[in-house]
Amino acid sequence: MAEATQSTSFAPKDPPKLNPPKDTPLSLSHLAKCDGTTPSYPTYVAIKGTVFDVSGNTAYAPEGSYHIFAGKDASRALALSSLKAEDCRPDWEDLADDKKKVLDDWFTFFSKRYNIVGQVRS
Repeated sequence: MAEATQSTSFAPKDPPKLNPPKDTPLSLSHLAKCDGTTPSYPTYVAIKGTVFDVSGNTAYAPEGSYHIFAGKDASRALALSSLKAEDCRPDWEDLADDKKKVLDDWFTFFSKRYNIVGQVRS
């Protein structure tokens, strides 16, 4: 029952029609180009290696309040609820369980709002 409650608690009021998730491999260098500053590239945010297309949300645009996450795997920053550039990095496994729960909640939040376009590969 708790799973169903969590699932609906992160659902947007007007759920978008999302495409099936893609497993396209993306390098960190390609992800970095998807930071919203180059019109020919989409805007992406990765969480735990999963890449979300946040192009339609101005919060991730260059002047947006969450632009710090754009073009990065921002797992650690999201887990820590941090907007610091040094926290925008992919490592999160060493965090306390309560921070991992926060990260899982962010992953759920993003997965209900944004298309999954790939996976970060080294």
